[in-house]
Amino acid sequence: MTELAAPAERAASTETAKGASIVKRVWDRLGVVFYNFFITYMPGHWLRLGVLRLWGAKIGKDTSVFRGTTVLGIDKLRIGEATVISFRCLLDARGGLTIGNSVVIASDVHFITGTHFPDSDTFEYTLLPIAIGDHAWIASRATVLPDVTIGRGAVVGATSLVRDDVADMEIVAGVPAKVRGQRESALAYRPTYKPPFF
Repeated sequence: MTELAAPAERAASTETAKGASIVKRVWDRLGVVFYNFFITYMPGHWLRLGVLRLWGAKIGKDTSVFRGTTVLGIDKLRIGEATVISFRCLLDARGGLTIGNSVVIASDVHFITGTHFPDSDTFEYTLLPIAIGDHAWIASRATVLPDVTIGRGAVVGATSLVRDDVADMEIVAGVPAKVRGQRESALAYRPTYKPPFF
């Protein structure tokens, strides 16, 4: 009897897993819509961070996410302590987005973890992670592409396109971003910028 029951049990287990997967996808989509259509425009860092945490983001204390920032893949977003993410950024965490401690991300920066294969007949895509080291500074309107690591204390200049890794303490800028210098700082700061109503 057990031999006959085993396939039925496996089928029931598969159906349960499918049901759970559908529920998770619906929950994740609901979070993305709720946050990006409503919550991101509400004043109060505590509210925005609370909703992101509710949908699975891991965010350290004293971190701020300013209004108008879009987040995709909320449950794959990891942000350390005392990090500032300014206005209107795009945090595409679908492939995994890890941002360290004491990072400063200026307005309109885009992190994009997804890309399509241009020669695919079906426009296939892939998701790859992005990692940002502690004390990195990403200036306004920079774009960071999939599968990039930006090192500790690195600086990315405004409007740069980062498609390759950036080493610790390197200063890069341009399209594509190229090394322009080395940062010389003790990195002894902990930004906790949370102005009211922003």
